[in-house]
Parts: sequence; C-alpha cells; structure tokens
Amino acid sequence: MNLPVRWDPFRDLESFSSRLNHLLGQPAQEQREEMMFADWSPALDVEETDQEYVLKTDLPEVKKENVKIGIESNVLTIEGERKYEKDETTKRLHRMERNYGRFVRRLTVPTEVDQQKIAADFKEGVLTVHLPKSANARPRKVDVKVM
Repeated sequence: MNLPVRWDPFRDLESFSSRLNHLLGQPAQEQREEMMFADWSPALDVEETDQEYVLKTDLPEVKKENVKIGIESNVLTIEGERKYEKDETTKRLHRMERNYGRFVRRLTVPTEVDQQKIAADFKEGVLTVHLPKSANARPRKVDVKVM
C-alpha cells in the first residue's frame, strides 16, 4: 500500500535556495548542517527601501526566547523551535498539517548592510529583522548645474 506523500513547497524552495547558494559560493558544509537539524523552514519576505532591507517571517506559537538571530561572514541565520504541546487527556487529534520542531533559515546579506546596526523585533508572531544599509550605499541626490 502506497501512502500519499505530502508536498511541502517551502522545503522545495529551501532546496532550490541551497543549490543556488552553492552555485554562488556558499560552503556546502553549512548547507548539510542546516538540513541535518532543521525539521521545517518558515517562509519569509524580504523588502528593500532606500535605507534598509526588511526581512519578515511568520513564526506563530514560537516564543521569543526560542528564536536566535546571528550574522557571520555576510550570512544571516535565523533559527529556533516551535514546540508541539500535546494534551492527551482532553483532546483527540484528527488532522495535523502545521510544522513543529527546529527550524533554520540562512541568507546571504548584501555587503552594503551595516552589520553593527542590525535590529529585530518580534510582535504578534511575526519576526521582523531590519538590515540597514551603510551610509555610502544609500542613493544620493546630486544637483547638476546647467551653464
């Protein structure tokens, strides 16, 4: 009997991202470590303004103390865990589609990011990471005099 395989588009995107990072020079060891201990990978959005890059990822039911953010060699790492708390005395589970366990996301950040000023906030289940651009990377307006 063949059991149906649940398609996880985010895992496919992570796999594609890993292959692309490999082509762009990210070390293969880092990718293997990521896949070994990550049970799932949260989706994220990256927006750009003139002043900064803003990364947002939905982490419902993840406690702030279970999320770690770090940067090393221009690679931003977001990792943590969403724990499943099973209450066997009063509930019966009929369907379980949400992911639980450890997660990790790694992204190469542009070199114009001022790594000393990276900030993050966690509000209503959404982690927002602010990656400010360095002053010399921001667009400037130059007045041109016509003679």
